[in-house]
Amino acid sequence: MRVYVNGTVYSAEEAAISVLDHGFLYGIGLFETMRVYDRRLFLWDAHYARLCTGLLALRISPVWTSEELADAVMQTVEANGLRDAYVRLSVTAGEEGVGLVANGYERPSLIVFAKPVAPLADPPRPKRLQTLELARQTAEGHQRFKSHNFLNNALAKQEVGDRPDVEGLFLTHDGYVAEGIVSNVFWVKDGRLYTPSLDTGILGGVTRQHVLELAGRIGLPSEEGKFRLGALKEADEVFVTNSVQEIVPVAEIDSLPVSLAYGEHTRQLHRAYRESVWR
Repeated sequence: MRVYVNGTVYSAEEAAISVLDHGFLYGIGLFETMRVYDRRLFLWDAHYARLCTGLLALRISPVWTSEELADAVMQTVEANGLRDAYVRLSVTAGEEGVGLVANGYERPSLIVFAKPVAPLADPPRPKRLQTLELARQTAEGHQRFKSHNFLNNALAKQEVGDRPDVEGLFLTHDGYVAEGIVSNVFWVKDGRLYTPSLDTGILGGVTRQHVLELAGRIGLPSEEGKFRLGALKEADEVFVTNSVQEIVPVAEIDSLPVSLAYGEHTRQLHRAYRESVWR
């Protein structure tokens, strides 16, 4: 694997940042996980907008333009000889030494890596949702960031174990449906699409927002809110989303079968998503 670090592409073995980088010491950094299809960066404007919102909140200077970051991504993809890729772009707070900083970060670091992705199954293979004992922690500030502070998710993955067909489902501390370990959660009941609202402390997923927009295009009404687990288990259709796996149907929740594992509305949204990739 070839990795982009601050303007240079290195082998993965050579790529490095300082141990005094606050992304390492204190988790002060942000990342975006994206898909490249046939050397086309998908939903880049939305990813860049979310990244900039996080940089502003963490007081990390946005020293790269949208075009410069997109170019760094494509350099990395090409250096790895890929046409279709999973890409992770990370911006860390930079080397500041030991001790917290009050006035912001002026010298951030940029790291990009890319790896191949297997062709997605069509129709997609359903997953199983397992409700986690571990609750979704509250947001790191006024909102949840896609930050390097990923301990809640790492502990959840340990709870679920290494089972690729299972996605852990977070509830909030007060019992509302939140999100998956690496996904947002949707369901359909009586011809209406539901998903937890951002005030549950979930990440504002780029793919989540894209799916809500697609639902509007195909005439599927949607509702964001606070919902109990019972509402999810009573759904007609359930699916999860993220940038790499796109839309994945759910066949069961806590061993309870979902009525329609890949129902009409999920299929419509899946087709609309695939069409949007190549539009």
